[in-house]
Amino acid sequence: MRFRRKSKTSSDSPYPEDSIGRLMEPPLAVFLPQQTVGEAIETIRELVRQAFITYAWVLEADGKLVGVITMRDLLFSEKSQTLSDVMLRSVFALTTTMPLIDAMKLTLDKHFPVYPVVDDEGRLKGTVRGARMFEAQAVELSAQAGSMVGVTKEERLTTPWVTSLMFRHPWLQLNLLTAFIAAAVVGFFEGTLEKIVLLAVFLPVLAGQSGNTGCQALAVTLRGMTLGELKPGGTPAAVVKEAILGFFNGSLVGVSAGAGMFVYAWMQDNPQAWMLAGVTWLAMVIACVVSGISGVLVPTTLQRLGADPATASSIFLTTATDVVSMGAFLGLATLLLI
Repeated sequence: MRFRRKSKTSSDSPYPEDSIGRLMEPPLAVFLPQQTVGEAIETIRELVRQAFITYAWVLEADGKLVGVITMRDLLFSEKSQTLSDVMLRSVFALTTTMPLIDAMKLTLDKHFPVYPVVDDEGRLKGTVRGARMFEAQAVELSAQAGSMVGVTKEERLTTPWVTSLMFRHPWLQLNLLTAFIAAAVVGFFEGTLEKIVLLAVFLPVLAGQSGNTGCQALAVTLRGMTLGELKPGGTPAAVVKEAILGFFNGSLVGVSAGAGMFVYAWMQDNPQAWMLAGVTWLAMVIACVVSGISGVLVPTTLQRLGADPATASSIFLTTATDVVSMGAFLGLATLLLI
């Protein structure tokens, strides 16, 4: 029993986009259970001249996959034995309509070189190499960083500039809107900045550090969602972890930032140098805690709303970190110093 290799374009494929069916190749080295080891070896000798054979597949007459044979088992078995005697019966298989991301989650800890692909009735339709799945998923992962800032995965270096403009510009307008929100927070504390001008010098420091904290949490969360590590109901635990990390990171970074504020205020002969240092430390802790939590909640919320978790998540995260860091810093200064 043999299958002839047939090339098929993506547009001709009956399977959904980003499904395993789009990646599979026609199965080779296909046999019936009653065939002998000797018959299989002779057939494979001919096949290896045309293709690289990793496993032999054993099918019932209706095409249903019932076993797999490794080359080692085949070579060390008696030629008179039937394939049903030497085959492995518990066969791990993917389905033709399975999304690529789901297949990657299932094969994460298996590391087989080749996976059989079956239909809903268990009939063998093709095979897909693990390397092929990895390459396809690598494209998706490489597009993820662009999605975080509003660059779609369809855009390439060769994309016409007009098309690129249509892809990117709406997200830049959204980013501008969110920047106005952060600016409004600063404007709300304009009186505080007029009285303690040196606070303005440290606003970028707070925003930058909290933004980096949030991006770290966002990257880990997106990776967990992609690999299936973030299970349903696992969001609260992830939030707690990032809050704890934010507290300790913010405390340690806040010491350095507070020291910098103290030195700067002391050089300006400000009598509230110690208080300013304390405000900087406390604001850094608050900003990093909230940023870490936001790094988890932004993509998980987008997923619940039915949107791509990576889509422009960095824009929403930046808004949250800027508003919280600047608001906490200027709010604490207003409350404690004025």
